[in-house]
Amino acid sequence: MSSNTPYADQMEFTVRTVVEDDWREVKALRLEMLRDTPIAYLETLASALAEPDATWQVRAARPALDGSLRLAAIDGSGRWIGTLGGFLDRHHGATLVSVYVTPRARGRHGIFDAMLDRVEDWARERGTTLRLSVHEDNRRAIAAYVKRGFVETGQWVPYPLEPGGLELEMIKRV
Repeated sequence: MSSNTPYADQMEFTVRTVVEDDWREVKALRLEMLRDTPIAYLETLASALAEPDATWQVRAARPALDGSLRLAAIDGSGRWIGTLGGFLDRHHGATLVSVYVTPRARGRHGIFDAMLDRVEDWARERGTTLRLSVHEDNRRAIAAYVKRGFVETGQWVPYPLEPGGLELEMIKRV
């Protein structure tokens, strides 16, 4: 399912489900994400660059195979400008992961909100809450989540890629 959503400045973007054939775009955007905000994802740029194309093909196909959700926001020129995903964690239910909007599209066009609306609908079909973990130093992301109704649970876990760093858990009723 795709939906066209106007930018505040009259440009348009589409939010749609990622499919297996999107693996090249999945790879390109993931590399951009890791360059832009390395603390936001549980992967290093070096490890992502070392992955063979077969791994990226599996990443793109995974949501169709396991019932998770991966969305892409695509501008009118076909450029991917955002992504996020949801998966079911057997302990916590619906979990929001890998949220990213490109710097040029960030914060003013409704891209994050359009994608998050879709993942919240997906989560609502699977339970009553949507959880996420976010690095304590990623203030921009924390502010965006608070604005959308997420609250801190008081749970913190060590960030595995940085000794001494922490991720905080946030939750929203859907």
